[in-house]
Amino acid sequence: MIENIDRQIFIFLNSQNSPFWDDFMYAMSMKLVWVPLYLAILIYLIFKYKRKFLILLPFMILAVALSDQLSVLIKNSVERLRPCHDACLEGLVHIVRCHCGGLYGFVSSHASNSFNVAVLSLLLIEKRWYAITILIWASLVSYSRIYIGVHYPGDILAGAVLGGIIGWITYKGFSMTQKRFEA
Repeated sequence: MIENIDRQIFIFLNSQNSPFWDDFMYAMSMKLVWVPLYLAILIYLIFKYKRKFLILLPFMILAVALSDQLSVLIKNSVERLRPCHDACLEGLVHIVRCHCGGLYGFVSSHASNSFNVAVLSLLLIEKRWYAITILIWASLVSYSRIYIGVHYPGDILAGAVLGGIIGWITYKGFSMTQKRFEA
């Protein structure tokens, strides 16, 4: 039942397309496009935390590794086909630039990674405007995966929750460690 609802929502969202949005959403899904944003976040955090950044850096690396690797582990354990590989949806999926990705899609690594970066960085930066902006960015990156035909909404939601939890736990670990160094 839930899978059928997920498929129906996917079909509706994925069918809302145009050449302009194809290009835009494909770019949103590309990892290299976001390198300048990641560098800007890193530079800001270096200036904000100064010497404490050396304590923060291993936590950031751990967060990225956990988010990426846990999402892949879940994906390969659950083995839920991506919509673009699902025979039930043959002919119904709008696939942008013939790109489908690996066989399995639950959970979305893009959603997990982008929400991990969003949650961890918004907790570290503590600016309302930044929190809103980075959450919109993570949502757009995640939605782009539905748009280009490679993930169901459920894949995205689960990935976002996974990444957000990892970002929050990592932040808590950093906060506890930082307090020990201050004591």
